Amino acid sequence: MLLQQQSEIRKESFREREREVRAMGDSSDSVSVDMETISVAGKEHLVKTGRGSVSVSVFGDQDKPALITYPDLALNYTSCFQGVFFCPEAFSLLLHNFCIYHISPPGHELGAAVMSLDDPILLVDDLADQIAEVLDYFRLGKVMCMGVTAGAYILTLFAIKYTQRVMGLILISPLCKAPSWTEWLCNKVMTNLLYFCGMCSLVKELLLLRYFSKEVRGSVEVPESDVVQTCRRLLGEQQSPNVMRLLEAINERPDITKGLWKLQCRSLIFVGENSPFHSEALHMTSKLDRRFSALVEVQACGSMVTEEQPDAMLIPLEYFLMGFGFYRPSQCNVSPRSPLSPTSISPELFSPESMGLKLKPIKTRFSGEV
Repeated sequence: MLLQQQSEIRKESFREREREVRAMGDSSDSVSVDMETISVAGKEHLVKTGRGSVSVSVFGDQDKPALITYPDLALNYTSCFQGVFFCPEAFSLLLHNFCIYHISPPGHELGAAVMSLDDPILLVDDLADQIAEVLDYFRLGKVMCMGVTAGAYILTLFAIKYTQRVMGLILISPLCKAPSWTEWLCNKVMTNLLYFCGMCSLVKELLLLRYFSKEVRGSVEVPESDVVQTCRRLLGEQQSPNVMRLLEAINERPDITKGLWKLQCRSLIFVGENSPFHSEALHMTSKLDRRFSALVEVQACGSMVTEEQPDAMLIPLEYFLMGFGFYRPSQCNVSPRSPLSPTSISPELFSPESMGLKLKPIKTRFSGEV
């Protein structure tokens, strides 16, 4: 009862802050979206749930098994998963086997308007329950999940609460503990900046520190990479009150470490060595059943491996998905970087007690030159 009262107090306080933001005339720009362009790539759905509406972009044949994605804070599928899906080999692997359902956090989709005061203030449990309602809308059974950092936390929480609905987890720089004091303080600073200044340059810099390694963020001597420039531009198109809502929810997340034992699915975890959440990913891996999980550490990379070094994900993804019986289309050109059929995989990688097709050792390092 006390927790419920505290939750209601937090939500009412947040609504009051949103009213003040609107009274001050928040200056965040909205983005104009060409819907015809989007429909060529994927079909947009606005799914109404008991916890508000959710935007879902669907790519591929809906008769195929489902792969759902969930991005990190202040991102959507365009800014969080474009790199890995634009990698031709990964694209052919995933689209050949799955229909992709890109779920955007509330108010984070392309062209999102500032959320209404009538929209519910959501906590992380609400976001996880929202995913279950999205699956019900599309009449999906078991799904494969791919999430980045905050999105990985939401999908892990979803897998703990709805164990029978998840066949596997692909997590990139995941979270499972409550925020450290350092993260909590940084998030509070961003919340105040979003409240008073909107999506200003300092907020963008703090978010880019969260996503990328120093190598691609650049310096006085070295310009920042194209992927960072693109991400910076896309961050400028986000509505600051909407980002603030999600940030508040993530900053109040509980520790779900004890719930990891409930997971009944196989898990593949990627983390960049330079990610601020590197130790968190190692902690999570240590709590998972080693027979059904694998860790891939990517050298010279930040949190968002999907954008910074998507090629490093290809071979582990193939090994992982082959354990479920998925495979690459035989008509694809063979790449020397990538095993395209079971015959190209050495017999010692098979282990009956493992995930089916298992990375050995569990801790696998990939350099920047895969």
